[in-house]
Amino acid sequence: MQNRITSLFGIEHPIIQAGMIWNSGWRLASAASNSGILGLIGAGSMYPEVLREHIQKCKAATDKPFGVNVPMLYPNIEEIMDIIVDEGVKIVFTSAGNPKTWTKWLQDRGITVVHVVSSVKFALKAQAAGVDAVVAEGFEAGGHNGRDETTTLTLIPMVKEQLEIPLIAAGGIATGKAMLACMVLGADAVQVGSRFVASNESSAHQDFKQVVVDAKEGDTQLTLKELAPVRLIKNKFYNEVEALYKTGPTPEQLKELLGRARAKRGMFEGDLEDGELEIGQISGLIHDIKPVAEIVKEMIHEFEEAKSTITSF
Repeated sequence: MQNRITSLFGIEHPIIQAGMIWNSGWRLASAASNSGILGLIGAGSMYPEVLREHIQKCKAATDKPFGVNVPMLYPNIEEIMDIIVDEGVKIVFTSAGNPKTWTKWLQDRGITVVHVVSSVKFALKAQAAGVDAVVAEGFEAGGHNGRDETTTLTLIPMVKEQLEIPLIAAGGIATGKAMLACMVLGADAVQVGSRFVASNESSAHQDFKQVVVDAKEGDTQLTLKELAPVRLIKNKFYNEVEALYKTGPTPEQLKELLGRARAKRGMFEGDLEDGELEIGQISGLIHDIKPVAEIVKEMIHEFEEAKSTITSF
């Protein structure tokens, strides 16, 4: 299938593997790219030289296009961007910041830029900043999320109505049927996160992967909106957050409870009680851990099958 996104990135299928912190290292990104989709390295959990190592290993593991996801609140952002250019990365997804800051700088160096948003307002700001495409991420998504709690089913057609550049849908997408639904609503491609967490190549701890597989409807919740909204699996840490909310806490008290490195403890080190376990609502439909190649193959098969069923109506 060829469209604006497959042409933009030089990929076979209009699927992007999300660049998630503590999950999206070079093994996941290269496996995704080798499967005909766009793999992304998640720079948000990497020191600059660690990112350089992951980029170099990814280049050695695939000759297909791959990119890097960069949260722009990163403290070493200048060094990160210099490494990306120095290592010849040609695709960058930016998030958590103003797209005007880096878009032209990256494009002047031959890099395709995509920005992640959670609303029509920010999609239009990204387009005005000159980005090459936008990821519109709905409320169902795991990790850090939009404050407006707009669902993917609502967000995609609203963004599509006003956007001229290519649109990538994200949030609650783990199957070929969901992919088809998003594209019917106007998306040119989909970005998939949670499904790839539960893959052999994900850098997440095996115990966290199993928690994702075991998750049921209602096991995740968006919280900590006063700091940065994040969707978490309900565990001991989440219960402590909810208990603190009953006291009417200040943002400073929430920050004190959150502390440092909770996401690493939970997703990377496997602390299922006191760690931060970020995953999307779609985890209730993820029932196994398997290689990336199988996940992609199943999604494309289901997409084509669903499309043929719809056309028979």
